[in-house]
Amino acid sequence: AEAGGPRDTAPGQQLRALFYALAPGESSFRTVEEVPDYVEKSIPFFITFIGLEFAVSWIQKRKLPGRINDGISSLSLGILSRLPDVLFRSIELISYIYVWNNYRLFELPWDSPWTWYLTLLGVDFAYYCFHRMSHEVNILWAAHQVHHSSEDYNLFTALRQSVLQKYTSWMFNLPMALFIPPSVFAVHLQFNLLYQFWIHTEVITKLGPLEWILNTPSHHRVHHGRNPYCIDKNYGGTLIIWDRIFGTFEAEDAKVVYGLTHPVNSFDPIMLQLRPLAHIWNTFWATPGFCNKLSVIFKGPGWGPGKPRLGLPEEIPVVTGKEVPFNPCVPAYLNCYALVHFAVIVDLYIELLASMTVLSQGTVLMRIFFIILSLASFGLLMENKSKAGILEIIRCLVFISVYKLGYFRSHFSFLGYAYEV
Repeated sequence: AEAGGPRDTAPGQQLRALFYALAPGESSFRTVEEVPDYVEKSIPFFITFIGLEFAVSWIQKRKLPGRINDGISSLSLGILSRLPDVLFRSIELISYIYVWNNYRLFELPWDSPWTWYLTLLGVDFAYYCFHRMSHEVNILWAAHQVHHSSEDYNLFTALRQSVLQKYTSWMFNLPMALFIPPSVFAVHLQFNLLYQFWIHTEVITKLGPLEWILNTPSHHRVHHGRNPYCIDKNYGGTLIIWDRIFGTFEAEDAKVVYGLTHPVNSFDPIMLQLRPLAHIWNTFWATPGFCNKLSVIFKGPGWGPGKPRLGLPEEIPVVTGKEVPFNPCVPAYLNCYALVHFAVIVDLYIELLASMTVLSQGTVLMRIFFIILSLASFGLLMENKSKAGILEIIRCLVFISVYKLGYFRSHFSFLGYAYEV
């Protein structure tokens, strides 16, 4: 790599990064600019592991680990969550670097293994604190619940992320900026996120003694359950020791039923992102008393006047095990249509990431707008909503117009004519 630029990582190193298995010596950097974008470079591995999960699930159970509509919904939410990074630098890094430059107390050496391991613990503990608050503070839950809204549990679910969550999580990392260099923090921020990808699966059962220390698929299945015994448990990111220390650990027991206690029943990524905020807004104005209004925002999502901070456990809906996931009856050809066009949008998104440094701001904004419009249209199509057809016609006309004008280009140039068809 050029001096001061991001370093390339070998495929083997990138694969090990998914499992937090890189040694300090090969993942320590002097400056933030040298830190690779491990998340973006992991996209091929995401696709590979999703394919492996489908194959293993079919061999084990003779069924696929999820549904097309839910999978497209999860990927749509993942793309939406990354779009702000196209326009702005990560608020997590901006705020961290600002505190480091202006308020640090002392500076740990960036190339010391002790700094590396301390940052591992620090980032993971900060994630535990943030994650727990995201379940116990209603305004934070409004962002985080997007990740829990899927009624399937597979590697697609790992990519189901909130646009707003990063704008609430950054403050939990700031204490580390008083002494840990930003370059070390930037590495572990990505590793902590990447580790949590592979634990979103049902094809891995138990991992023996590792279950005592690490967050595993079994532990995280509990976290995603809506069974009463699963609620507000297992907040850890990479390590499960924080849950064991602070009393929030629960082992997997009865069959886990996934999703929210009150399912949202939608595949529209825009609605999934915004409806919780609308619910808080309406509840805020409908609740009498200033203190109660504040409680709507800062107490738990199950709170109501006269209830404990986190609500009443007996009000959690009973799980029978016979729950049927939201799955509208849609013609097979419509699912195929949505899948093909979604693949086109994924291609355009990847091409946008690859070329955003050479594109004008107007072109970038146009592409982002079109991606958002497309994802919303696919969500309505998969719900078979009456207005979906009109929106889809408008979307296709917009696509043809801007494609002919040269504002869109495929990552694979030979597909240009196929896209017009």
